[in-house]
Amino acid sequence: MIIPFQDLSPQARIWIYPSSRKFYNEELPVVKEIITQFLTAWLEDVSVGYQILYDRFLIIGADQNDEPINTQQIDRLVQFILQLQDDFKVELLDRMNVCFKQGEFVQYKELKEFQQLIKQKAVSQKTIVFDNLIEAKEELEQYWEIPITESWYNRFL
Repeated sequence: MIIPFQDLSPQARIWIYPSSRKFYNEELPVVKEIITQFLTAWLEDVSVGYQILYDRFLIIGADQNDEPINTQQIDRLVQFILQLQDDFKVELLDRMNVCFKQGEFVQYKELKEFQQLIKQKAVSQKTIVFDNLIEAKEELEQYWEIPITESWYNRFL
């Protein structure tokens, strides 16, 4: 059952999919409709929700307190994300890219390119990076957008 993302429990399992580009304004209603259709059928007895942040990050959450999510259900989610990639010509599953803020803009760069930006001092210790590997909704507010010094990327400084 789909509920507003903010109504999911703090312990809800989340998956963050950073897009290689922002979704265009004309795409967002279509993307939201497709996601809603998928989530409606995905987990019948589990509360699920989603949000799209910065028009770039698709965040899906599921309350595992209702019922544990099994491997087959995760596989269906991955297949759905792969289809979204194809439909909108974006990359959503590549974990070797870095998302970070430059001013008010969110950048998406390959790790090697990000390392070059650090060497060129285009990225500083104050740069905010996104930790897209967090797994619980309660971590989203405190640990998703963090200074590079508090992330594993700090080893490149």
